Amino acid sequence: MTDRDQPAARHWTPGDRAFAVSAAVADLGLGVILAGLQAFWAYSVATSWGPGYVPFGCVAGAVVSAIALARRRGRVLAAVAGQLVALSAALVSRLAGLPAEPGPAAALALAVLTASAVRTLAPRAACAVALGGPAVVAATALRPATGLPPVTALNAVTWLAGLAAGLGARALAARRAAMAEAVRRHERLQLARELHDVVAHHVTGIVLQSQAAQVLARRRPERVGGALTGIETAGADALAAMRRLVGLLRDAAPPAPPPETLAGLAARFDGPPVHLRLPAHDEDEAAWPPEIAGTVYRVVREALTNVSRHARAARSVHVTVAREPGTLTVEITDDAPPAPARRRRAATGYGLLGMRERVTALGGTLHAGPRPGAPGWSVRAALPLPPPTGSEPP
Repeated sequence: MTDRDQPAARHWTPGDRAFAVSAAVADLGLGVILAGLQAFWAYSVATSWGPGYVPFGCVAGAVVSAIALARRRGRVLAAVAGQLVALSAALVSRLAGLPAEPGPAAALALAVLTASAVRTLAPRAACAVALGGPAVVAATALRPATGLPPVTALNAVTWLAGLAAGLGARALAARRAAMAEAVRRHERLQLARELHDVVAHHVTGIVLQSQAAQVLARRRPERVGGALTGIETAGADALAAMRRLVGLLRDAAPPAPPPETLAGLAARFDGPPVHLRLPAHDEDEAAWPPEIAGTVYRVVREALTNVSRHARAARSVHVTVAREPGTLTVEITDDAPPAPARRRRAATGYGLLGMRERVTALGGTLHAGPRPGAPGWSVRAALPLPPPTGSEPP
């Protein structure tokens, strides 16, 4: 196998690692619960029916439980396989005169498979999996009994619980997706409010310099060349701005110039002390392109807002802006102790989602998560700086 044939290595982000760890912990807990239920069911069967009746139920429950633990490899296949095994166990136990199946462990595993499928699959596949549950419940009711068999009631209740959990999680995911799309739409709509100001600024400059050139042509012709050079420079600036705006129009709105400096934002922050560090050779933010300055301001503002909301125990906040050739980076860190609730809020928050839309639209990157090797949180954005005026090809 050549290097080209080998699959590309996956780049794991902190969020990916956290999700993988939480999924592994959840599956471990589920496995422990299923094992405990299986042991309880085996003990109950051995006590009431005798030890010889235990193996069949243990095998059926173990198979369905194993399928539930491996559901992330293929949710449709896992759900269908689990239901078929449970349905077969119910029919075989009825025909062979064995204790009723599926038992508690298999019933819980089927509920997990149903919830997982309903939560993540496409609507048709989710409905097909959900309708497989009543077939299993009906198979448990084939035994001659007065009233509702306990196993039938158990499987019906667990199926309904799995269905409700899946539908609830699906509705919550749809609501989060709608909220995220609303944030993106807001960023795009803001383009309509800001596009006029950005374009008008450049075009007005060209018009004024053209009028000045006309006056110079009548009164001082020898200075017309300088005026034309100014018009050419203004036109190049306008062209560069328009190119950026056209790119931004595809995804998100361009940021407006910030209403204040970063120093002013840090000074009025109602929270722990903010230590601001700007590039030593470029402390004047007016020297940055307007869209870069606006994005940096908004990233810092959103990060400070998150500190005031979710990191009240922080003692200080550091805002560091660094300028390298072709890149401007801004990093906001705090020293708050770890808080699991902060991870959840950061994962479902929409403020940084809007900022990520802006940063990505400018060709940059934004990362937010726990600080590696230190307590606290970090938000880091890297923004590419446009080339100097006149360096772009015509």
